[in-house]
Amino acid sequence: MKSGSGYGRLSCSSRVRHHLRLAMVDSQYYLPNDIGISALDCGEAFRLLSPKEQLYAHYLSRASWYGGLVVLLQTSPESASIYVLLQRMFRLQSPAQLESVATAAGLTPDEYQAFLVYAAGLYANMGNYKSFGDTKFIPNLPQEKLKALVWQCQAFQDSPTEMEALWSTCASLLYSLDDKHKQLGLGDKGITTYFSGNCSLNDAELAQRFLDSKSVSAYNTRLFKTGAVDGKESYEVRLASAVQKDSAVEGETETRCGRYEFENAAFTVRRGDYAPLMKKVSENLEKAQAYAANENQRRMLEEYVRSFTFGAVDSHKEGSRYWIKDRGPIVESYIGFIESYRDPFGSRGEFEGFVAVVNKAMSARFAKLVSSAEVLLPELPWPAAFEKDTFLKPDFTSLDVLTFAGSGIPAGINIPNYDDIRQTEGFKNVSLGNVLAVAYATQKDKLTFLNESDKDVYIKWKGPSFEVQVGLHELLGHGSGKLFVQDEKGNFNFDQESVRNPETGELISSWYKGGETWDSRFSTIASSYEECRAECVGLYLCLNKEVLGIFGHEGEQAEEVVYVNWLNMVRSGLLGLEFYTPESKSWRQAHMQARFVILRVLLEAADGFVTLEECTGSDGRPDALIALDRAKIHTVGKSAIQRFLCKLQVHKSTADVEGGRALYDGYSAVTSDGLHDFLRLRETVLLRKEARKMFVQANTCVNGASVELVEYESSAAGLIRSFTERFPEDAKEVEAELLELSRRDAPCWC
Repeated sequence: MKSGSGYGRLSCSSRVRHHLRLAMVDSQYYLPNDIGISALDCGEAFRLLSPKEQLYAHYLSRASWYGGLVVLLQTSPESASIYVLLQRMFRLQSPAQLESVATAAGLTPDEYQAFLVYAAGLYANMGNYKSFGDTKFIPNLPQEKLKALVWQCQAFQDSPTEMEALWSTCASLLYSLDDKHKQLGLGDKGITTYFSGNCSLNDAELAQRFLDSKSVSAYNTRLFKTGAVDGKESYEVRLASAVQKDSAVEGETETRCGRYEFENAAFTVRRGDYAPLMKKVSENLEKAQAYAANENQRRMLEEYVRSFTFGAVDSHKEGSRYWIKDRGPIVESYIGFIESYRDPFGSRGEFEGFVAVVNKAMSARFAKLVSSAEVLLPELPWPAAFEKDTFLKPDFTSLDVLTFAGSGIPAGINIPNYDDIRQTEGFKNVSLGNVLAVAYATQKDKLTFLNESDKDVYIKWKGPSFEVQVGLHELLGHGSGKLFVQDEKGNFNFDQESVRNPETGELISSWYKGGETWDSRFSTIASSYEECRAECVGLYLCLNKEVLGIFGHEGEQAEEVVYVNWLNMVRSGLLGLEFYTPESKSWRQAHMQARFVILRVLLEAADGFVTLEECTGSDGRPDALIALDRAKIHTVGKSAIQRFLCKLQVHKSTADVEGGRALYDGYSAVTSDGLHDFLRLRETVLLRKEARKMFVQANTCVNGASVELVEYESSAAGLIRSFTERFPEDAKEVEAELLELSRRDAPCWC
């Protein structure tokens, strides 16, 4: 319809849709003034900690917040400059004080609120791209109005040259909605700072082969293509570290740094990425060591410090081993380059750090689920040979988050992500209770795409059902399944003579070799594929009465939980269309792609199990309704998920990239063909989408021998204030370092 030659050739309904499309394409790049903002309540949990535990939590939080600033540099070329511009404005004038300046500069109340929401969004996402969906967002007020506000603020009056230079650095990109700038991506598909601007998918694949050949993890790296030397393409692999020397320094015996020839290309491995921030992370982790509760925590922090100082992922892995052994701590934490969702190639980790306090009552339920795991795992729909030889019972706790630094806050986590540790040594699961309590609350008048008859039961049981789904997803989803591996010595971890592919009946013919991992082999689809597998495990096992009983659901109540869990999944699959980009035919969010895939699988199950119909809403605008036949969940639904889940696991276990990609890409396709016009439905989803909530987090500060918790109101102003007070000792120093790091790399993005 975009290529139509004029309104005169459009039908009435098509003309309405055309106008709505223009409006919603713009609106998806703004954060609405009424966006939900909630404070994460951890006051009671924090006050119940002992003074020693509070100090431990405080220094871990400091390390996390300093490290979280790395995400600005991992997101976009302009994010760090925008952050510093906002910090300087709000440090001298609070949002309330700046309001009169905004009025004098000609901003309306709505425009000033839009500015506050934009600032809050940048802080909450640690950059100007949404952490959930990777779409750019820009201020919802004219650029000249924002410039006028900057020029009138106190920071500009005090330092006009610096503020004007800051504005000049970021003003153009701050508002740019050129096609390449609309979303994160590699090459012509979007913006990324994990790779220099001249890198392509071929460069990413070559670099991954090089890293695999040297058994170097990509988690803490970035890749810069530096040009041709002697006819060979040259690349710089940059490791995140406080140490900037490439030669071995005091405290280490060897370094991976150096120049290497590989496949007619030259690779130089260097250290020092984000060096000043890595130094501050390490300093605060060292301070936390003095308040560690046990030897595992002390050794864990010691290894983390080595990792962030020297750029050694092996040290982080060793720290993760101690972390796994630290079972049932009162203060739980994890920190590092963890999730690879935002690397367009799927191998490099975004920095995150969290600190949380255990919720004992909810953790008791998860402990029962862990105890039942060995009974539940055999129920999964793949042969025993495709399951881990031994289930390593993990810690599974419900936590109230004190600090979560990074681009966004999840509902649950299963870590570490290192395949070799997860397969043979174990992992931990955490459910973030105070996040679940506020993130997924739904108002009936904002509940889209469901029949009226489903809305009340959905609202009542969404929270409890999601709690069950998160538990199963993290523990038995991410915690299940075996990878078939041949190690460097040629040894196999499965019987080549007897293990057969249940889909073909043939002996296993492919597996992981040497330093290959799930992420390195499945690369661009690895994250979403694994989230889909875990979501399917949750759907499949929530049908088990024992599981429901663990969470306190029996009889009719249990059936309501099952129904809403499945209904929520198919609705989420429809909502997932917001995160698909038709122009590049790419998905921008791993979990939502996974849920769309599940929707496609269940629509394909036929027998009227899931129905999806387009209609006109009561407001006269395009709408849709999705419904699920609860009487067929245990039959048609279970059978469909059973078949699909087995295929997902077989491709994963056997490193069958070609088969796995064909399966997953097929269900991920968003087209106008077939029974459902998903491209048109995407427009409807965009038209009726609700912005994702933002969270306000507390700060901690040492006052004499005690630690104070400073909490803030649930508003854009409260979120802004929390950040302007986050670095009281060295804010200007940190901002100068951010600007220097950003300036140094600026030529790499052109």
